[in-house]
Amino acid sequence: MNKVNNRGAGALRSLGAAKAFIDGRVRGDVQLAALYSGGKDSTYAISVALQRAWDVTTLVSIVPADPDSMLYHVPNLHVVPLLAEAMGLPLVRARAEPGEAAELGALRSALEGLHVDGVLVGAIESDYQVSRVNRVAHELDLRAFAPLWRHDPRVLAGEYLRAGLRIVFSSVSAEGLDASWLGRAWDEAAVQDLLHLHVARGVHPCGEGGEFETLVLDAPFFRKRVRVDSASRVWTGSSGVWRVEAASLVERAG
Repeated sequence: MNKVNNRGAGALRSLGAAKAFIDGRVRGDVQLAALYSGGKDSTYAISVALQRAWDVTTLVSIVPADPDSMLYHVPNLHVVPLLAEAMGLPLVRARAEPGEAAELGALRSALEGLHVDGVLVGAIESDYQVSRVNRVAHELDLRAFAPLWRHDPRVLAGEYLRAGLRIVFSSVSAEGLDASWLGRAWDEAAVQDLLHLHVARGVHPCGEGGEFETLVLDAPFFRKRVRVDSASRVWTGSSGVWRVEAASLVERAG
């Protein structure tokens, strides 16, 4: 079991006041909708919730029209339906027009009518994202749950590996991250390189500042894994994207 889960109830930090999940009062019958991008943080948040016996019943994916959205992950969102199938979970998708009001409205529309107690998010340090998701949750009489909130990103970088997530880098946009990182596996060497870049150039070890985005292809709780059949690297100026062009589901080994 990884370090986040070893911290017990204190690791399950909740957001907001009246609508917060209270440590010690939460039982396994709590039902959650996970705000899901296909990246490492939202996937790991699901992993933590499942290990706490919380019931993740639905994935919610918001597809922003704005490629520079501050609220939502953008690269390879077209792979999320395949990831939902890999997990065996229903998926609610909503498209969001540019602008904060429209992006929050899309989230509100996606969550309305779901029979859940709260929304699960993978935020680590983004006050912008957390405050706005919490606002929507409050309006819908839901609770917001962020199990990774304020955890040390240098520790989290290694915990993703120990949790058995298979991760690749899907975009990079920071000094020190070149085209060779696109499609690179998140392994021990990558973690060490990120920690070095954190010290040398201030790169956030989990990409919370927008330095990079990721895509998860497999996890211990997946029923099947995602195989990338073809992908391309697109590099422009000082940033790039690794775009999955074709992917399929295959049986998990073991």
